[in-house]
Amino acid sequence: MQAPGAYTAGYAKACGIDSTLANNYIQHTRLGDPLLDPVMDDLADLDGTSLSRFIRAGIEHEDAELRLAPRSLRHFFEDAVGVPPWVDFQSHAPAVRAFNLNAATMLVAFVAGVLIEGFSTLISKSFVTTGRVLTPESARRRLMQNNRQLMEVFYPGGLDQDGDGWKKSMRVRFVHARVRHLIANSGAWDLDEYGTPISAAHMGLALTVFSMRLLDHAARVGAVFNDEEQAGVMHVWRYAGYIMGVPMGMLYEDREHARRIHTVAHVCEPPPQPDAATMANALIGAIPLTAGIEGARQQRKVIKLAYRLSRALIGHELADQLRFPRMSTVGSLFAFRAKQKLQRRWQGRQGVRFNNFEQLLDISVYDPPEERYRLPDHYLSARSRPW
Repeated sequence: MQAPGAYTAGYAKACGIDSTLANNYIQHTRLGDPLLDPVMDDLADLDGTSLSRFIRAGIEHEDAELRLAPRSLRHFFEDAVGVPPWVDFQSHAPAVRAFNLNAATMLVAFVAGVLIEGFSTLISKSFVTTGRVLTPESARRRLMQNNRQLMEVFYPGGLDQDGDGWKKSMRVRFVHARVRHLIANSGAWDLDEYGTPISAAHMGLALTVFSMRLLDHAARVGAVFNDEEQAGVMHVWRYAGYIMGVPMGMLYEDREHARRIHTVAHVCEPPPQPDAATMANALIGAIPLTAGIEGARQQRKVIKLAYRLSRALIGHELADQLRFPRMSTVGSLFAFRAKQKLQRRWQGRQGVRFNNFEQLLDISVYDPPEERYRLPDHYLSARSRPW
């Protein structure tokens, strides 16, 4: 198999570990969303207002409005609204329960571990190419969007087709397809070197980080899960990934399968590039703004803590590659776990749940209805209409 240029060396090494998974990963670096990408190509000349209106109609199940949409989009939604037979909504309940009790630690794991690790791959090049996360405000918005999706997929009934978790995940799918189309047709992307922007390979790899690595990182900062809850978290993200357009060939089956995909995929990937460092540091720098922390001294204190926790979670090697400040992490995870344990003891389970939910509401983004389904109209964020 001919790998994109950036993957050639890693692919050769990965074949020595698991040639089947390595071949599958490289194959998907040249794919995006096989179902939605042709639709977005077909709608390329549709004006932005109409496009947003029809996407909203499909996601919000406004059938009368959707009947006015182009045929390709109507057919996509006819196929997209079905629930695959492997989905077990009952298995989501333990994950929802675990998330609401462990939200504070899972959020720390998500921001300081999951997002940083996820953007260490070449998927960061797609985002940096758009300029979407190069300013403090755009990085803050990105964090708040991710926080909102995390909260909604773990909300009771969130992945039902009337749930906001389903709607947010479907919107993400359209954003990725639109950005993929704009970048691929911009002349600013080398397909032979990097494969497809926001590829199916990267989406599948990100899904293993959102699920399997979320559980790993969260446990290290004090979250407590039983086996049923861990299996539920894996199932929630598997279905969320399906909604976001991850092809079945890149959807993990269970936690062990996710770990094997994660391992082989990271061998296929080149070492973190400057774009990955740009993304990671922008996200860390946006944490005080996202949390509403004012005052330069307090902001510096929070950023230092975020770097320390992130370095402890992702390891010194990756942190150095991402150009994080060098610092000791000895005792940092132990201290954080102890603080969380005391909080549980003082507040009780119900108090922890309430405070966690309130915190998530404060650091999530809520767009007005008329702006919720806007998509970019230029690959450069600075030259696109607001979205």
